[in-house]
Amino acid sequence: MKVFHNLNELTPFKRAVVTIGSFDGVHSGHQNILNKVRNLAMDCGGESVLVTFYPHPRHFLFPEQDDLKLITTIEEKKNLLQQFKIDNLVIVPFNQEFAEQSADDYILKFLYEKIRPSFVVIGYDHRFGHKRKGDIEYLKWHSNSLGFEIIEIPKHEVNDIGVSSTKIRKAISLGEIDKANDLLGHNFQLSGQVIAGNKIGRDIGYPTANIEVQDKRKIIPSEGVYATKVFVKGHMYDSMLYIGNRPTLESSVPEKRIEVNIFNFDANIYSERINIEFISQIRGDIKFDNLEELKAQLAKDKEETIRIMQLQNNSLSLIEEELKKELPKTSVVILNYNTSNQLRSYLPSIIANTPESVEIIVVDNGSTDDSVECMKTEFPDIRLIINQKNFGFAGGYNEAIKKIDTEILVLLNSDVKVEKGWLEPVLYEMDQNPEIAIAQPKILSLKEPKKFEYAGAAGGYMDRLGYPFCRGRIFTSVEEDWGQYEENADIFWASGAACFIRKKLFDHFEGFDASYFAHMEEIDLCWRVKRAGYRVVAIPSAKVYHLGGGTLAYGSTRKTYLNVRNSLFTLLKNESRRELPGIFIARLLLDGLAGVYFFFKLDFKQIRAIIKAHWEVFPQIRERLRLRKHDEELIEKIRIAGTQVDTGRIKGSVLLTYFLSGKKKFKDLKFKQLDQSA
Repeated sequence: MKVFHNLNELTPFKRAVVTIGSFDGVHSGHQNILNKVRNLAMDCGGESVLVTFYPHPRHFLFPEQDDLKLITTIEEKKNLLQQFKIDNLVIVPFNQEFAEQSADDYILKFLYEKIRPSFVVIGYDHRFGHKRKGDIEYLKWHSNSLGFEIIEIPKHEVNDIGVSSTKIRKAISLGEIDKANDLLGHNFQLSGQVIAGNKIGRDIGYPTANIEVQDKRKIIPSEGVYATKVFVKGHMYDSMLYIGNRPTLESSVPEKRIEVNIFNFDANIYSERINIEFISQIRGDIKFDNLEELKAQLAKDKEETIRIMQLQNNSLSLIEEELKKELPKTSVVILNYNTSNQLRSYLPSIIANTPESVEIIVVDNGSTDDSVECMKTEFPDIRLIINQKNFGFAGGYNEAIKKIDTEILVLLNSDVKVEKGWLEPVLYEMDQNPEIAIAQPKILSLKEPKKFEYAGAAGGYMDRLGYPFCRGRIFTSVEEDWGQYEENADIFWASGAACFIRKKLFDHFEGFDASYFAHMEEIDLCWRVKRAGYRVVAIPSAKVYHLGGGTLAYGSTRKTYLNVRNSLFTLLKNESRRELPGIFIARLLLDGLAGVYFFFKLDFKQIRAIIKAHWEVFPQIRERLRLRKHDEELIEKIRIAGTQVDTGRIKGSVLLTYFLSGKKKFKDLKFKQLDQSA
């Protein structure tokens, strides 16, 4: 990590992804932001840059106030940020000149001229400039002309960070180190210089290094004895640390001391700067009648410290063992039809990056190319299920899954490439949350890895009229992935390109609707599952790369026909009885408008595809309503909630917003969540 203390010495950054703030404590909330910044920089081929201020602005502006104690000094903050792999740390000297600059100068002369960001990751409540007149909206307004993008940290996340900082300071001041460490996501640190003491500890068999903390604004834990780890010249030692006025030594000057007894250590470290990590408080400060009682208590303190350290080491071992435990019984099922070239290209990545405990199965769906021969000769160790004809995507999976005994099915397209860690985050979430029925990873484009892939992106949503879209893709507008959708999310549907589903639920709902053949069968299944109260989620920490268009090219008339037909089928089967007539008629009219659009483009094949889809739907309305009744019976048998879970479905029309308002990014949508009964 490069550290800059002078703005005039900054070197040009490559596609800088910048975040700005105090980051006092570098706690768990801060770490989420750092992960976003780091991932965004990695994905765009840029550098991560954290801008912070020294001294703290409040300390400079209100020097008479002593209420804000620092969780981390500037040196401690440097050490922590180094661990979190930030590329560049810019420490801005907060002085009178910087404090008095206008909001415009802050943006133009500081942020733009000095750092030249490509992205600025900032909180919704960020204020800057003289008298804090600048805000995020003003920054966004400038960003349009200056060529950088603002990634806003939402209100709930900023508030959580503030609350966490307050809780951490309170816990430290009360000596509740275990609680503070949980909130920090790392051990609380204290650093200082070793100074000479009066050697009383050495006289009673417990020599101590006396620590002087130079920054008087640094928060110090309450008085008492603590189990600690000391870092000296790159080496770590177990230790116990005392904070207090040494009440047993009445002759001493009553001033707060910080003394650490380092186990199995006798080197001279006077004037050395050491770093201390607090593990747990052993006891509060106690006044003893004499040194012998103090010595006896110190022996007990050391024994307790050793016990705590052993427990911590055992806990770490248990965590490691827990991570090694078997995943839920899982089968990766790859449906193949005449794509032997894709099997040769992408199956090796799946084999290499899938744990041995997970079964990989290829289902050949009546291929007429050399797919079966390819599997038998080039991948003989992979289980092969052969369907005697092409049942389509829906029917092909239905037929094969009848022969598979597992807990979790991972349905994966044959044109998907994976990397290490693509599977485990999703399986972990499903294992911990039994109400999650279906999940998907983040799906990126294999051709353009910095972009989301059309089929699923970062999770599927649906508007009031039944039009599907995604985090990262609305209709044909596909976003670049800059880490803007990294949070796990409850969604409305998961992509069939990479779909995790519980086998018992797939069986109970009788799988996909085979009459769909291909396209939107996953949306229909997700909708049925959600009507029973289960969750469908996206887990972006897992990601795969999808070629897309491998079976039917995007924009083909066959795909148009299937999407129009199957979308209407899905509404007939799942939409609430009260809303169905109006929505169904509206969809027919909008399909008609699409036909007019294709007419003016002289694309008569697309018009014929829409007409063909409608003519096939009308005679089947009665049959679809009959299937609906059958589905309702299945839903009632396995329901875990009283009402439909509509998370991921929004009020309003994404179609009108897209074409009339020009909003083509998911994050620009301001729709409210739909909330209706089944």
